[in-house]
Amino acid sequence: MSILRNRHFLLIDLALIPVAAAGAFALRLDAAGMSAFVPAVLLFIAVALPVKPIIFRWFGLYGRFWRYASVDDLLTIVAATAASTLAVGALVLGLAAPLSGIIVPRSIPFIDGLLTLCLVGGTRFVVRLAEQRRQHEQRLRQTKIKKRVLIVGAGDAGAMIVKEMHANPQLGLIPVGFVDDDEHKQGMRIHGRPVLGNREQLPRLVRAHRVDEVIIAIPTAPGSAIRAILTACHQANVPARTIPGLYDILSGQVSVNQIRQVDIEDLLRREPVRTDTSAIGGMLRGRRVLVTGAGGSIGSELCRQIALSEPSHLILLGHGEHSIFGIANELRRRWPALPVTPAIADVRDADRLRCVFAEQQPEIVFHAAAHKHVPLMEQSAAEAVTNNVQGTAYLLHHCEAHHAARFVLISTDKAVNPTSVMGATKRVAELLVQETARRSQRPYVTVRFGNVLGSRGSVVPIFRDQIARGGPITITHPEVRRYFMTIPEAVQLVLQAAVLGQGGEVFLLDMGNPIPIVDLARDLVTLSGLQMGEDIEIVYTGLRPGEKLYEELFIAGEEYTPTPHDKVFISRNGAQARACPVNVAPAVRELIALAQQGSERQVRAKLCEIVPEYRPASDAG
Repeated sequence: MSILRNRHFLLIDLALIPVAAAGAFALRLDAAGMSAFVPAVLLFIAVALPVKPIIFRWFGLYGRFWRYASVDDLLTIVAATAASTLAVGALVLGLAAPLSGIIVPRSIPFIDGLLTLCLVGGTRFVVRLAEQRRQHEQRLRQTKIKKRVLIVGAGDAGAMIVKEMHANPQLGLIPVGFVDDDEHKQGMRIHGRPVLGNREQLPRLVRAHRVDEVIIAIPTAPGSAIRAILTACHQANVPARTIPGLYDILSGQVSVNQIRQVDIEDLLRREPVRTDTSAIGGMLRGRRVLVTGAGGSIGSELCRQIALSEPSHLILLGHGEHSIFGIANELRRRWPALPVTPAIADVRDADRLRCVFAEQQPEIVFHAAAHKHVPLMEQSAAEAVTNNVQGTAYLLHHCEAHHAARFVLISTDKAVNPTSVMGATKRVAELLVQETARRSQRPYVTVRFGNVLGSRGSVVPIFRDQIARGGPITITHPEVRRYFMTIPEAVQLVLQAAVLGQGGEVFLLDMGNPIPIVDLARDLVTLSGLQMGEDIEIVYTGLRPGEKLYEELFIAGEEYTPTPHDKVFISRNGAQARACPVNVAPAVRELIALAQQGSERQVRAKLCEIVPEYRPASDAG
């Protein structure tokens, strides 16, 4: 087929045009009536034979490589056939037949056009299919390792994955079919592959179809569903991989390149968050946005999701040049039209911040820079204050001085009834935001949430490192529980809360149920292909200074009410909760001065004064 040239197609067309004409008369007339219309058949062929090739040539049908034919080429064939049908019909019915006195049924040109389209288009696309088959077989021969794959999820994502496997056989992935719980899909075929059954039948289907690997293609599935599928795969003794969750597929595209090992984030993720993207876009589009801590886990994801809303400028402020360099390059690569300005600065450097604000004039500020490691900050209380409190105070001052329209503080559930220096400093930062919002009457707000999976210094990377070294896994206490969110989910809700803010509110994100740290460790061991108690042991080390068994969500006196978003709650009286000072600014100035002097004991005492609910670790026992 690949040796066919356009001159060959011309000869083939000259042979098929009479066939189409004769076929049209045969379909229009019965066998007995055909003999009476032989002159009409010959007349029609005599007109069509020179006219159609001329029109085909005019449309470029004899100047293409048909082995690479596409949908556009098919549309060209349709257009050329339609034009030739109109031309031949007009010549035969309007000129040749009346002049010769031969009767030609008026439906003949239409039937002939359909047959011509099938024959002319068919011959060309047979060449395309033959070339596609040849390439497919060549790639298969070049692929040494072939895996029979079962796809869990017969939706859009699963269909795209199978389509790409067909298009790229060199990947060595051969889809045998789908598994889906939707009864209406059972027995249906998608891209030529059948829906074989539901998830309960997965172990049987793996054995019956000699499946080598299972791919989970349900980006909207909650962690409980992923966990059930993974358990079924373990029972069937077959490995499983997955595509990212919906939060990670911001572009809406799914490809084989995104398939990865099932991770702890997949087991703990929840139902997709309903997000008012139009409201977020309305807040950010065309605005100058500054993100502090832009190189960190939360800050960098904030930058990615903000970039989707087309701000006029994105300023990346951070102290670590390497991390800022990395996120700046990523943003420029993914959004080349977005102006991105890195600003290497420490939020404790008032003069440097003054220069950044004067040059960049940010309209919206997201403050994600903070010291967050609880045990380390217990040993460095002064450092925690200068970074988490002083840095926030300086940022708020410059936001107010340069008329920034919005300010969002990223806070933590550890600010609720804190037992750690880190939590207490974040609570003071919240109070500063509330006081500034009250004074300026601007939508400056705080968003609180719990631990984020995979962030720097969090428990998941630590456990992974311990597992890689053969254990043991160290856990402070068997009863420790924490709230967890995925980074994209947390950032999505931060942006949603920022839209809802009117001024001074403390927003609390719905973090689901607290997760036992022991269960988290067991899941990570299982995902590593090991067994708890046999390959990896757990060692309990005792609670560290400043740590709690359980994190709390509410400060006594705070009244949380729902918002229009079902995953975001709000406290409007957080500044008046308990007996905190009405004007915190003088007390905070004293706290910062003590921290700059390095007086750890006095720093803790001042924190207790500003945050009455703070119970230092030494007092908690």
